[in-house]
Amino acid sequence: MDSITAVRQKLYNMVHTKFYDERTRPGMEEKKQIIEFLFKHLEQFGDKKDDIEKAVDYALKESQSFGGFVLVGSEESGIAGVVVVNQTGMKGYIPENILVYIATHNQLRGKGIGRQLMQEAMDHADGNIALHVEPDNPAKILYEKLGFTNKYLEMRFIK
Repeated sequence: MDSITAVRQKLYNMVHTKFYDERTRPGMEEKKQIIEFLFKHLEQFGDKKDDIEKAVDYALKESQSFGGFVLVGSEESGIAGVVVVNQTGMKGYIPENILVYIATHNQLRGKGIGRQLMQEAMDHADGNIALHVEPDNPAKILYEKLGFTNKYLEMRFIK
């Protein structure tokens, strides 16, 4: 094992994951920290805080929804990464889940944390997972390595 791989493995083992859903919700302060973390570390690929909060509420069934889950990877200094997955309520023609957000702390990128969180999200999800990714997002390479394919070109009509 080379030194880079050893460092990544050490950090990977230092990240502890918490799983939240409708049965195991985070407290109000932790939920606020999750939303703040996503807002900050999604950077140019993110959304408004209100929209991030709606996705988290959906996953935790704090609003009318099919539910989903939130994974929070933490290390000694705090949150290292977050994943939000929403269930779509569909199957077959539309994947059962959509990965709404994944963010790794901007100072911890390239250390395997995103891969760990994605793998855990894939393991927890009941059914297939879709995600949207900007063509210039470096995470696109990770998604492809994990087996995600680009089946469609997404088009939207905005009112």
